[in-house]
Amino acid sequence: MKPDVLISKPLGAACVAALAEHFTLHDLPRAADHDALLGAVGPRIRAIAGGKVSAALMGRLPALEIIANAGVGVDTIDMAAARARGIRVTNTPGVLNGAVAELTLGLMLALARRIPEGDQFVRSGAWSAGTFPNCSELAGKTLGMLGLGRIGKEIARRAEAFGMEILYHGRHAQEGVGYRYFADLRAMAAASDWLVVIAPNAPDTQRIVSREILEALGPSGRLVNVARGSLVDEGALIELLGSGGLAGAALDVFEGEPEVAPALRALSNVVLSSHRGSHTHETRGAMEQMVIDNLVAHFAGRPLISEVG
Repeated sequence: MKPDVLISKPLGAACVAALAEHFTLHDLPRAADHDALLGAVGPRIRAIAGGKVSAALMGRLPALEIIANAGVGVDTIDMAAARARGIRVTNTPGVLNGAVAELTLGLMLALARRIPEGDQFVRSGAWSAGTFPNCSELAGKTLGMLGLGRIGKEIARRAEAFGMEILYHGRHAQEGVGYRYFADLRAMAAASDWLVVIAPNAPDTQRIVSREILEALGPSGRLVNVARGSLVDEGALIELLGSGGLAGAALDVFEGEPEVAPALRALSNVVLSSHRGSHTHETRGAMEQMVIDNLVAHFAGRPLISEVG
């Protein structure tokens, strides 16, 4: 018999079809009554495909062996509960690096060159009444990277191609990295024109971009967050953007997403994106294939491709 697998968040049709070849699937997001579904099949579920797994959900699944997360970050999974139960967890590293880096540079260009405003300027017919204001370039600017992991390096490499100087802050300096390392985040922010946030979401990174860091970035500084909304003091960010304490921000993530603070939506010096870093056809396909491959490997007794320690 095929092992029973619970889909815990929406997956693409091709991924679901491929999973169905190997497993008996139960789709929690599509279920009219979540509680009834878990009551009926919970004891049989041996794996989860997707993510967003709380300790309470694990508690409904006594036979659960593995959670195959469709994403790199596992902050939506109660890892302590999983470890306590000996439940294996996998993620999808590597395959989304380029897509997130592309969006990051896209957000930076959109903010620097005011592309969304320029689009509306043309569409509204305002061009016939005057010219659009001059903007700024990325070339010659200094980019501070908060986080220089796999994705961070891809962002930095692309930013170099635009003629930017790269700085970085992390827990320690990395061997073989030619960029200037700052042990102090505030000092790096003060030395940067742009600050890109791509650090992991962890207890010690909550609101790491504090008011102090934002003030150090300064009135000509711009913030880009493609990590998690919880890494930035959103209240301080809104206040400084409105008062001229910061020149602008480009945000793909938010504290209370999908709800976004009305004050952020009202600011003209902010570019907003709906957490779309990895949302390309190519990358989502690769991520979902890794979910499939990890589950197949687990039930075949083979080493997992990307187990989270």
